[in-house]
Amino acid sequence: MQRRSFIKRSSMAGMALTTLPSFFNNQDAFYTTKELLGQADIELFGKGINLRKEAHDAFILMKKAAYQDGFDLKMVSSYRSYERQKAIWERKYIKYTQQGMKPLDAMAKIIEYSTIPGTSRHHWGTDMDIIDGYAKVTGDVLVPSKFEAGGPFEKFKLWLDENAQSFGFHLVYTDNYFRKGFKYEPWHYSYAPLSKPMLKQYRKLNILKLLSQAEMEGSEHFTRGFLMEYIHNNILDINPDLL
Repeated sequence: MQRRSFIKRSSMAGMALTTLPSFFNNQDAFYTTKELLGQADIELFGKGINLRKEAHDAFILMKKAAYQDGFDLKMVSSYRSYERQKAIWERKYIKYTQQGMKPLDAMAKIIEYSTIPGTSRHHWGTDMDIIDGYAKVTGDVLVPSKFEAGGPFEKFKLWLDENAQSFGFHLVYTDNYFRKGFKYEPWHYSYAPLSKPMLKQYRKLNILKLLSQAEMEGSEHFTRGFLMEYIHNNILDINPDLL
C-alpha cells in the first residue's frame, strides 16, 4: 500500500479530539484491588484488541486514521491477566537461573522489560503494544532499533509521535535519558483517560505488602530494598503525562 504523507492534525485526529470522552468523566470510577492486580474478570472489547470499551473505541479511531495515512495499526499485546504475567515471569526466572544467574541478578534481568505479576499496566485493559502490520520485518518485532531511523517501523513511530496523543494514547516508557526502571519501549502505549485514574488508585494500595506476600518463582528472594526500588523506578518512573 502506498504511504501518504501525514500531518499532526489530520481530519481523523481532529475528530478524535471531539469524540473521545472527557478525562474528567473517569475520575470518580472505582476499580477493585483484584482489577488493578489483574486478578478479576473484566469486560474486554474487540476481537484481537482486548481493551476496555473506552480504550477500544479510541483505538479503533486511531486505527482508521493510521490506515488513511498508509499504516496498519496492529495489536501485538494488550490485556494480560495476573496468571499470564506470572507465567512469563516464571519462564524467564527459571531460564536465567538455570543458565547460572543468581536469583537477584535473574530478577534484575527480567525487569528490564517484564513486570512482576500484579504490577503490569497490561492488567488494566488500557495498555497495548503495537506495530505497523504493513512493514516488512523478520524476527522479534518488539525491538527498539526497529522503531528508529532506518528500521522497518521508523515512519510508523513518527506517525505515532504526531498523532497518538490526539486519541488519548501516550507512550509509557520513554527514551528520556534520566528515566529509570523499564527500558525504552517505543511500542507500548497507554490510554490516559482510564489509566491515569487507575494508577492513582493503584498507588493507594500497599504495593510493598502485596508483593511481599506474592507466591511465584523467585519471590522468596524479594528483599525490601529490591521491591522499594522496583516500585519507585519501574512502576512510577514513567512518562509524566501518565502520572
